[in-house]
Amino acid sequence: MQNRIVEITSDGAHISVERGFLSVKLKDEKVGRVPIDDMAALIIRGHGASLSVNICTRLAEANIPVVICGSNQSPASVVWPVSGHFAQGLRMQAQATANKPMLKRLWMHIIKAKILAQADVLQSFAKDADDLRSMAGRIKSGDTENLEAQAARRYWPRLMGDSFRRDRNADGINAALNYGYTVLRASTARSILSAGLHPSLSINHQSRGEALRLADDLMEPFRPWVDQKVCGLISTNSGGTIELSPETKAVLASILMIDFGTPQGASPMQACIDRMAQSLVRVFTAEQRNIELPEAPVPLMLAATGDAA
Repeated sequence: MQNRIVEITSDGAHISVERGFLSVKLKDEKVGRVPIDDMAALIIRGHGASLSVNICTRLAEANIPVVICGSNQSPASVVWPVSGHFAQGLRMQAQATANKPMLKRLWMHIIKAKILAQADVLQSFAKDADDLRSMAGRIKSGDTENLEAQAARRYWPRLMGDSFRRDRNADGINAALNYGYTVLRASTARSILSAGLHPSLSINHQSRGEALRLADDLMEPFRPWVDQKVCGLISTNSGGTIELSPETKAVLASILMIDFGTPQGASPMQACIDRMAQSLVRVFTAEQRNIELPEAPVPLMLAATGDAA
């Protein structure tokens, strides 16, 4: 079964095919290989990585997309298999023809998960969140009452202080949030492409000219954990500010390694996003009703049950 997403992150990696295996070398030293039959997608985001047309053809024959990321870690190009890849065409067709009630139901679950995550983040800093949990329980199909915005108006002052204003063009805290969201967005987009879905066909976001609208939808439940990471960095700085230094970027990039509770056990955020995208495929193809959303991160779950050390 094809279920392994292979991601090349090292600069200067050379990728080749050997006897049914995808092989990766660094400076002429083999550093890993994986059976092609086990692969669901190949994602390349290491600068200077090299591969041949022969490899692209071999992967296409195995129905494996190749996602190439730019310097901002977001997908810049994708090599889609077109010969014999019936699953991809069926998935995109099902995605494109999804009806409004289904999309509104999906959006309801996504926003509920986002608001509950915001409540968990506030709780992790010993801040009141009962009203947000109550709001999450009142969300209707399509979030017709715009409880997402109502929750945000309570969440940000409580988390960052009354003087904080979310501004995508500002420096400091806002710049750190932007960077964390960029990491999360790129990760979500890679998962969407690997699942054989089209990133521009959204559930709710309707920004014109935006190629990754579905990524903006699916990343919503995970955004509060970027906020938590940024807030934690601020708390360790005596001045209460934050600079987007290489060290800060490294901490924010580590967001993808946070372990969440899932039916399969504790899983890092990246694996949860992969499963969410794969489950969305099954919703579109009528194999299940709702997407798979993670529970709280493992430390919070342990604290809630009284099992934390």
